[in-house]
Amino acid sequence: MTTDTTSLSRGLRSRHIRFIALGSAIGTGLFYGSSESIQAAGPGVLLAYLLGGAAVFLVLRSLGELAVSSPSAGSFGEYASKYLGPLAGFTTGWTFAFEMIIVCLADVTALGVYMGFWFPDVPRWIWLLAAVVIIGVFNLFSVKVFGELEFWLSLAKIVAIVAMILAGVAILVFGIGSEGNSAGISNLWEHGGFFPHGAHGFIMSFAVVMFAFGGTEIIGVTAGEAQNPEKTIPSAINSIPLRIVLFYVLTLAVIMSLDPWRNIDSSGSPFVEIFASVGLKSAAAVLNVVVIVAALSAINSDIFAAGRMMYGMAQRGEAPKIMRRLSGNGVPWMTVVIMMTALLLGVVLNYLMPERVFLIISSIATFATVWVWLMILLTHFKARRNLSSEEAAALKYPAPFWPYGQIITIAFMVGVFVVLGIYESTRVALVVGAVWLALLSAVYFLWLRPRLTGSGPGSGALSGLAKDPDAGSGSAEAKAASPSGS
Repeated sequence: MTTDTTSLSRGLRSRHIRFIALGSAIGTGLFYGSSESIQAAGPGVLLAYLLGGAAVFLVLRSLGELAVSSPSAGSFGEYASKYLGPLAGFTTGWTFAFEMIIVCLADVTALGVYMGFWFPDVPRWIWLLAAVVIIGVFNLFSVKVFGELEFWLSLAKIVAIVAMILAGVAILVFGIGSEGNSAGISNLWEHGGFFPHGAHGFIMSFAVVMFAFGGTEIIGVTAGEAQNPEKTIPSAINSIPLRIVLFYVLTLAVIMSLDPWRNIDSSGSPFVEIFASVGLKSAAAVLNVVVIVAALSAINSDIFAAGRMMYGMAQRGEAPKIMRRLSGNGVPWMTVVIMMTALLLGVVLNYLMPERVFLIISSIATFATVWVWLMILLTHFKARRNLSSEEAAALKYPAPFWPYGQIITIAFMVGVFVVLGIYESTRVALVVGAVWLALLSAVYFLWLRPRLTGSGPGSGALSGLAKDPDAGSGSAEAKAASPSGS
């Protein structure tokens, strides 16, 4: 049984929020995409992850300020509509949904690569199809079931990463299993130096580094179903710097110390290949299980986030009204079905061109991700400038380093777009991104705007779009959660 109700179930607790964010941030970008960034920058990629992580932290703190003030399933799409205008909100919301679809395609692609460790003769697309069906079914259950599933999947990743770091340190210190191999911390500055490809390689690595952090903005989307957004959102965001250091910088430092960076390629997960290369086959097999869990976890989080964003947009009349329909468990089931259908494209792509698909997908995902982050920063900048000094002082979770930190981060995001355009291997992302934004703008001006403003043919019936009387002022669940309704 489905309904057109406008109330999501607030079933996500603090630990759910925290681990949903982990599920999106710790996935293909770290376990598989890191091999591309290592090849581009060598050990210098560690600095790239630190700088990229600092920029993302400021993005999330800016989003956190908005989300705590006005928690909503529409999140940054809704905030962009309110402060930058309906076109900005429309393009931001749909670009985030597009980002989640593309990131999911990258995740399912990596999943097929991981399964090839055990079953090299089985076509990738078979594993992809199975994963899409299983994860999609789980997302049709209540949000509490989803939260529990993501909690345990992410917990498994964290435990495994910590264990891998400890095992790597043991190999480096005691030489366990490393006979005849060149394991040693000196690998970080030998073999061409810390920046073996100079500034060129270091800058190029950001195209993949920023992809790795994609999805962390899911924290803002969960606010619409968080039991206590004022507590859970800040708790999740504040833990991000530690995650960046532990799960990216420290992990990759251990990986590149165990084996020279030149030996790491994209034929599989570098986590699995490194332990196999030092003779620990059983550890490699265990880590392969972990990276498979990581991919499933990331897919799970991305389906959730894209669905909630599309639901919030349907609430504001920016998406077909069928996306507002909720199951008896309070889940927007149609958005889950749409995501599953889109992911079938990944099955087709991996059938047609399994060797080239990941780099193309990841670069396009980077464009969509950075665009969403840029819009979050611009939205926050406009929102904060609209506040009086008394209102700014009363904020419950203000973003730090205002306004210079936000200005520098905006410039950084623009720089990432420049990087995507400079290199031929990633230039396709700008082409696809420009076409995507042009299509969204055309849809808005030719189809959506006349209907939302009540002008043009078919404005009364809205031709399948849901006209929300509260559009632009926040969704129903946001108003219920926010005393001010702002």
